[in-house]
Amino acid sequence: MVFAACLSVGMASAQTAGIAFGSTETDSTLPVEVTSKTLDVDQTGGTALFTGDVVVIQGPMKLNADKVLATYDTAASEIREIEATGNVIMVNGPDKAEADHALYTLASGVVVLTDNVFLTRTANVITGDFATIYLDSGTAEVEGNVKTLFIPAQDE
Repeated sequence: MVFAACLSVGMASAQTAGIAFGSTETDSTLPVEVTSKTLDVDQTGGTALFTGDVVVIQGPMKLNADKVLATYDTAASEIREIEATGNVIMVNGPDKAEADHALYTLASGVVVLTDNVFLTRTANVITGDFATIYLDSGTAEVEGNVKTLFIPAQDE
């Protein structure tokens, strides 16, 4: 029901839509697990490049992409940002976000999706130029050329 109310706001402005994202809030301080076919680490530059069927998991959030570049603090060995490119799919509970590019800043718990943004919750769909997902609060905002499709629940 909250999702439907938020969709109405997005349809009225046609430029911005605020929605819930994820069945639960994601704690951005949880450990991050990354699997891939290859890994190239640059200790001096503080980067790790994961390529081939990359999967990033943090709590209930799962992100898949062709390539992920993790930037980390070399002194603390702590990941600062995760940049995903190519066939990016992010899933949290019943919600799914797709885009060509994503930038996740761990300190803020914010993921910014750009290029061909497509969000779904069950049968409902929102598209736009870019989306900002706030993992710690379980909310998202879609901006620029926002289009929504709301499928009302059917009585059986």
